[in-house]
Amino acid sequence: MSSLKTVIRLHKWQLDEKRRALAELQNLHDRLVAEMHRLQQEMLYEQQVARADPMAAFGYAAFAKAALERGRRLQDSIAQVEQQIAVATEEMAEAFQELKRFELAEEERLKREREKIRRKEEAMLDETALVGFRRRQEQENAGT
Repeated sequence: MSSLKTVIRLHKWQLDEKRRALAELQNLHDRLVAEMHRLQQEMLYEQQVARADPMAAFGYAAFAKAALERGRRLQDSIAQVEQQIAVATEEMAEAFQELKRFELAEEERLKREREKIRRKEEAMLDETALVGFRRRQEQENAGT
């Protein structure tokens, strides 16, 4: 096994790891966005309850304050995850380019090997043809 094949396997593994990490970040982002949506729905529901029941309106202020703080923290988390996704995407693209570079080098090495084998086979065929030609020449010269 060539050293390039080993390097390619290593880079494929690293690329897969970066893809997994990116997928995890995207899942986390999706969960945070869903949590933000649930919080907004909960706030709307509590607003409706507070409008309908004057007794519930007293507790709504504390709920709203806590919900707004929770929403702010969720927004911060979403922004951080989006930054991490951008970095992870860039790292994955770099890993992919690096992998492609080694794959192309391996492909070129194999192409050179095939060409070398083809040239050897051609030389052997040429040698065989030359030996046959010389024999015929010798036979023709001996017969003359």
